[in-house]
Amino acid sequence: MLRVSDLSASYGAAPVLQGVSLHVEKGETVALLGPNGAGKSTVMAALTGTIAQRSGSIAFDQRELVREPSHAIVAAGVALVPEGRLVFAPFTVEDNLRLGAIRLNGELRERYGYVYGLFPRLAERRRQVAGTLSGGEQQMLAIGRALMSRPRLLLLDEPFLGLAPLVVVEIRRALERLRASGLTLLIVEQKLDIALALARRAYVLIKGRVVLEETSAALARRTDLSELYFALATSSPASAGSTP
Repeated sequence: MLRVSDLSASYGAAPVLQGVSLHVEKGETVALLGPNGAGKSTVMAALTGTIAQRSGSIAFDQRELVREPSHAIVAAGVALVPEGRLVFAPFTVEDNLRLGAIRLNGELRERYGYVYGLFPRLAERRRQVAGTLSGGEQQMLAIGRALMSRPRLLLLDEPFLGLAPLVVVEIRRALERLRASGLTLLIVEQKLDIALALARRAYVLIKGRVVLEETSAALARRTDLSELYFALATSSPASAGSTP
């Protein structure tokens, strides 16, 4: 469904991504791992068209997106849950959800039902102002807002960041339901245990380059996983590529 080839991106004169290549099959869940500053969020920005300076190829269902604006990428079926949630704080829960479905016509009731079925807490708070929700509830709202557009590919940037353990469990179960439904997921995550439990495959990004691709099962079987991850995170891209 998604094939990224030789993707480069920069903010001004500073290069962030350097020749990133990855792929995600239809219905697959893939994790993108790496330390802070590795370029993971920039990959998400490039995929959704929110960073202008990018080159290479982003093929989504055989449609080239690298020159497409953000609204066209959303219309094609790609939705992002951004890092930090970024809900519209003065608006109600239901208003936030409706903004996520702005391109749909006549399907609001069905989409509300879908999101409220996934996160019943949002149904209870549908008239509440989003800025007064807890952090976990705001994360549920951010995921729900992205799902309102009926995406075929859902991008999640650090969905478990800063959440209480019980909320992590609740959101993880929701993502497992989405995975079981056949929705394609690409998840940026620093928590290795959660990422490997959700994803079928994982990529490790270091200093703007992919240095490792492996199945989650194979990574989880490694007794030296923590040491491997630390070695990748602290090595240069050239030497990381040769890590066994």
